[in-house]
Amino acid sequence: MERTSDSLPPAADAAPVLDLRGVHKSFGRGAHRVDAVRGVDLTVHRGDVVALLGHNGAGKSVTLDMALGLQAPASGEVRVCGDRPSRAVSAGRVGAMLQSGALLDDLRVAETVRAVASLHPGGRRRVGSVMDRAGLTPLATRRVSRCSGGEKQRLRFALALLPDPDLMVLDEPTAGMDVSARQEFWEVVSAEAQAGRTIVFATHYLAEAEEYAPRTVLMAGGRVIADDTTEAVRSRVPGRVLTCTTPDAGRLAQQLAGEPDVVDVRTPTPDRLEMRVTDSDRFARLALTEWRATGLQIVPLGLDEAFAELTREATDPHGGTDSDQSTPPARPEPAATAA
Repeated sequence: MERTSDSLPPAADAAPVLDLRGVHKSFGRGAHRVDAVRGVDLTVHRGDVVALLGHNGAGKSVTLDMALGLQAPASGEVRVCGDRPSRAVSAGRVGAMLQSGALLDDLRVAETVRAVASLHPGGRRRVGSVMDRAGLTPLATRRVSRCSGGEKQRLRFALALLPDPDLMVLDEPTAGMDVSARQEFWEVVSAEAQAGRTIVFATHYLAEAEEYAPRTVLMAGGRVIADDTTEAVRSRVPGRVLTCTTPDAGRLAQQLAGEPDVVDVRTPTPDRLEMRVTDSDRFARLALTEWRATGLQIVPLGLDEAFAELTREATDPHGGTDSDQSTPPARPEPAATAA
């Protein structure tokens, strides 16, 4: 039976959709060697939605390249749907949106989808469904050159859906989009995720991971430094953020800077105090009883604070973090399934 986003079948076997074991990848030699990926273990099961986070140079894109068969690991093993990545891609079990890969501006949207569909077995009969799911049917006759950035990303997503893949790999899929376009794009992706499609996406937008990914994998210096539910990753960094308005903000900031329960304190405006604390109840009482504070707010740490703290703690043995590393060589041209 033809698969649709409404009904994905159970896995043909018990193998994870994506499985990396002890994977290493380096570029160059001697003094010019860059260790881009260092002993990564990552297992993704059917129906998982996983956000892959990290600064530039953390190893995210190289890891995804190996999952797609675009790069071979120096050591370790990569399996996709129980097979070698290249074979899984050739079999149409993987669809991808990469940072590279241009569209033909002179073609119309529907022409582009039909052209790529012809490369996949059964692809032509999926054209209408894929365009509907990606919200492209109203744009069918529009030339690609006339599409907005968000519309082009939805087109790339539609092309990645054409092989009806088990796994979708999205590398920075909303880079360059405005807020409205990002929201529209994630509505499309979320529909596939809710239907059971396995999705792994790399992003710089931490709010996207927080909102759309039940699981977050954080990379730094080519290593996985956190892999858990997004809520658990956020909770690994203790404390809450307390903010209030007080005429004594400057004096209090200097006084509180040495307190053991104060992780960070600053004054964004002369009368506004913002603190990250491990004992929010105590400081809330002080704010209300001694600091003449108004507008008191206490909120949990967001994923962005956890990301910054965990990445800062993950300095590599050579004294630098992943952001210090050179950029690895450019990707080879992706296969047709990697839209």
